Amino acid sequence: MPAVTKVCCIGAGYVGGPTCAVIALKCPHIKVTIVDLNQSRIDAWNSADYKLPIYEPGLEDVVRRARGRNLFFSTDIDRSIQEADLIFVSVNTPTKKSGVGAGFAADLNYVESATRRIAKVATSSKIVVEKSTVPCRTAQSMRIILEANSSPNCRFDILSNPEFLAEGTAINDLFKPDRVLIGSLQTPEGIAASNALVEIYANWVPKERILSVGLWSSELSKLAANAMLAQRISSVNALSAICEATGANIDEVAHAVGYDSRIGPNFLRASVGFGGSCFQKDILNLVYLSESLHLPEVAEYWKQVVTMNEYQKRRFSKTVVDTLFNTITGKRIAVLGFAFKADTGDTRESPAITLVRDFLLEKAHVSIYDPQVEHTQIWSDLSEALPLVPLPNLQKQVHIASSALDCCKNAEAVVIATEWREFREIDWEAVYRGMNKPAFVFDGRLLVDAQKLRSIGFKVTVIGRGEQL
Repeated sequence: MPAVTKVCCIGAGYVGGPTCAVIALKCPHIKVTIVDLNQSRIDAWNSADYKLPIYEPGLEDVVRRARGRNLFFSTDIDRSIQEADLIFVSVNTPTKKSGVGAGFAADLNYVESATRRIAKVATSSKIVVEKSTVPCRTAQSMRIILEANSSPNCRFDILSNPEFLAEGTAINDLFKPDRVLIGSLQTPEGIAASNALVEIYANWVPKERILSVGLWSSELSKLAANAMLAQRISSVNALSAICEATGANIDEVAHAVGYDSRIGPNFLRASVGFGGSCFQKDILNLVYLSESLHLPEVAEYWKQVVTMNEYQKRRFSKTVVDTLFNTITGKRIAVLGFAFKADTGDTRESPAITLVRDFLLEKAHVSIYDPQVEHTQIWSDLSEALPLVPLPNLQKQVHIASSALDCCKNAEAVVIATEWREFREIDWEAVYRGMNKPAFVFDGRLLVDAQKLRSIGFKVTVIGRGEQL
């Protein structure tokens, strides 16, 4: 199989954009074109001031170095498909909201649409790489569609190349991955296609970190990895509830447990809950897959990870209400952070959305500050969380602040929902002076020095610590 010289990526989002930008940077001999139907998104990728459509540390530098050299962004999808030797399909696969499998199964409409477009437009053989997070055996469906609709003499080889990026560290994850996983059919043609993709990554990734496996193993490995990471978070969050009830400290418990070499310290930090585009979606995919395979006990096991995550969010918002004398009606609650984690502007499944929704249903006034999330995104998320509340009514109850100090002004309580570094460095004495008294802080991210805040005068509640105010 000839070496790949032209790559097309369908989808310019959180996965396709950074991944293929790094491929372009590391492989100057390969022309990389990232395409999307969304004109405004492509315009942002091409913007003169590099105001990119997603925030990711290090991404701007990568785009600055490669754009216009061998990295291009376009809405001309058909031309890019025709030119490419290898095509990444990196489109959104949200959880279905209606129909069979609603609430659990992945919606593969965008994957199918992209696949049909490739089949319709391609006039030469292609390697098609499944980059989106998909259920097991999706590649088989893609292959059937491509073979049924392809032009004469067009051959399509399907690969699975799941991403294992963590938002906030995605560029470093791409530069120095723990592993690159490539799944293929174990036929001579499939293995040859896999080797072609191996050679692209081998430009900067040591070959011992590039794992070649079967197609179905690759698809399932992505779901399994995210499910097991989320499982650890839910496990430590379950322990945080026990700590609060017994007087133990979840930091100390997690530290002690993490010293066991069989367990290790990663993903043992208690919080108000996990969010993001992958963890919940992938677990629910695993639940649906298990049910489809008539494995109800397996499905129930994984479902409990999500159940615990939802419980942790409800438990935290209830703690706020209970501590504020069992009512927050008419009170101002300052929520610091709206992204699901620090160093990203992504709000998908963010615990902050659930917290704010709960506070609004209790008739509180809420101020929100996040250094990266666009205001339009906050209003969109809150409108989706409270579909029966008109936007003008929401805007009477919610204030989006321009700074942390502004957010906390005249508030009864501060709720830390995202672990942004700047929240560690707030002038807490100035915050205290501007708040109503007694002034409460609820730390859902184990971020602040509780003793220091108490010395200022705050009443402090830290998740996972069984200590009195």
